[in-house]
Amino acid sequence: MTESVETSALTPSPGTSGQTGTVVRSTVLKRLFKNPMGVVAIVILLAMAVMAIFADVLAPFDENFANIAKTLAAPDEVNILGTDSSGRDVWSRLLFGAQLTLTSALLCAAVAIAIGLPAGLVAGYYAGRFEAVSNWVVSILMSLPGLIVLLTIRAAFGPSVWIAMIAFGVLISPSYFRLTRSAVQSVRNELYVDAARVSGLSDMRIITRHIFSVVRAPIIIQTAAIAGVAIAIQSGLEFLGLGDPAKATWGVMLSEGFKNVYLTPTLLFWPAFAMALTIGALVLLGNAIRDALEDGEKIKHGRQKAHQAENAAAASATKAARKTIAAVEAGTEHHLVKVTNLGVGYPQADGSIKKVVDDVSFHVDRGEILGIVGESGSGKSQTAFSILGLLPDTARIEAGAIQFDGNYTVAPGEDKVNQDRLSKLRGKRISYIPQEPMSNLDPAFTIGYQLVTPMVRVLGISKAEATTRAMKLLSDVGIVNPERTFKAYPHEVSGGMAQRVLIAGAISCEPDLIIADEPTTALDVTVQADVLDLIRDLQRRLGVGVILVTHNFGVVADLCDRVVVMQNGRLVEEGPVRDILREPKETYTQTLLASMLEGKEPMSMLVPSTSSATASSTAKENVL
Repeated sequence: MTESVETSALTPSPGTSGQTGTVVRSTVLKRLFKNPMGVVAIVILLAMAVMAIFADVLAPFDENFANIAKTLAAPDEVNILGTDSSGRDVWSRLLFGAQLTLTSALLCAAVAIAIGLPAGLVAGYYAGRFEAVSNWVVSILMSLPGLIVLLTIRAAFGPSVWIAMIAFGVLISPSYFRLTRSAVQSVRNELYVDAARVSGLSDMRIITRHIFSVVRAPIIIQTAAIAGVAIAIQSGLEFLGLGDPAKATWGVMLSEGFKNVYLTPTLLFWPAFAMALTIGALVLLGNAIRDALEDGEKIKHGRQKAHQAENAAAASATKAARKTIAAVEAGTEHHLVKVTNLGVGYPQADGSIKKVVDDVSFHVDRGEILGIVGESGSGKSQTAFSILGLLPDTARIEAGAIQFDGNYTVAPGEDKVNQDRLSKLRGKRISYIPQEPMSNLDPAFTIGYQLVTPMVRVLGISKAEATTRAMKLLSDVGIVNPERTFKAYPHEVSGGMAQRVLIAGAISCEPDLIIADEPTTALDVTVQADVLDLIRDLQRRLGVGVILVTHNFGVVADLCDRVVVMQNGRLVEEGPVRDILREPKETYTQTLLASMLEGKEPMSMLVPSTSSATASSTAKENVL
């Protein structure tokens, strides 16, 4: 009964991939073997393992066989790596040294795992008194000076590499304990663990079948690192003369080579090379396993997201089947853009919504220039970005709707701009002139490339045709030498010329609507006038609708047909430019108009001019 319940609990639910643990493990192995770093590490470690296992077969001599007549000999056909100071074959000792060194490192890792892993599983799962006692023991072990402990053990039990590695395994077991406990604590309260308990499974089965899978991957990676550390520690002790000189290990060979480094340097090189190769392979293997597991998690999360997206799409389709988008307001189909009761807000930390646009309504017709005017923070740019679909991800459409050419881009009841609808409009039917001309041109590409590429992709024309159109556009916006500007990089042109380039780019795909956000703010006064004349000429010649976002009533008076005045996210006044300028009804509009410099008396100079100062000095002399 228990087995049947457990089997059903582990069976993949509908909608999942349905892969078993064996398939998942094989997938991880496939990713591991596709990683060149992992393949190289595995090949090296397999070669070292073969050398250690078959040392008795591959070694031509015993590890302690000495030919006194042939000490410190160079490599030859008998001794392929030469001999040491006692006449022992270096190749044979290297093979037997691999056997002892690698086995002792595995022993160290095995002891650490045997102590740290079960203790971490139990402490993480049960917590309580066992966890408190385990933490106390772990703290004591971590406070002990490892080298002094190993020296003490050597003095007590003699120069045994096995005892030393067992002691070292005990000393590093806290690393496994803490790793395992932290991983178990993160999942012990998950719903699937509670479901296993309710199913009647024993704690031992839950730990071994459900909990252990969480710590399996970190333990593998940790073991690869610990084995490398154990090799280094064991060889270091042997190098210091604390090992058994009668046993061939890489550490003993290092010590022997160091003593004769000036006579035969290769005696030091071969064991050092073998150690470096093995430890490096272990590090690479750990990294490769980590990458394979992380890729597996990414694939898993990708499948989950795809599954969630499918469910969301199905839910959206069902919802759409139940409730279709309402038709646009009758009588407004002829408007190019119509914004109705638009509200935009941003969620705050306390759960409230801060509205930056509230109940804003206006429309723009073809061949018309509408100005949206207001001080900084009035919500005019947020309104323009709502039409463009450029609001941040955190922004929410709280109310209202936006329609373009008779079709909704934000339908009533939607809390986000529909990017699918707008992606078909942006660049081709709706274009944008930004506020900062230099920061909106990529410094890595020429101006010509940045003009040609959108036309090729949006209009589907050839590069040659797009280049011809770009040259004409640069000429149309008043650039005297279009070819030179076409080949120039953004840093090679002035701010006014860069703004002209952006205007050329805005009209390059023949849009129906241009949204210009403070297009003259960063320009000199004389250049501002040229840009405004250019926008007006293009609007009249091409018949496009323009939404001009600005804080300058002078620009509005010079360019716009109608104006919308905004304050604190709300629309306070709307009407033809002449009516608003001559008879503003709202106090805020009157304040904005009163802040303009036109018609004001100039301030008197704080410092008199040179001629005035000379005249004053002459008059003073005459009086004297």
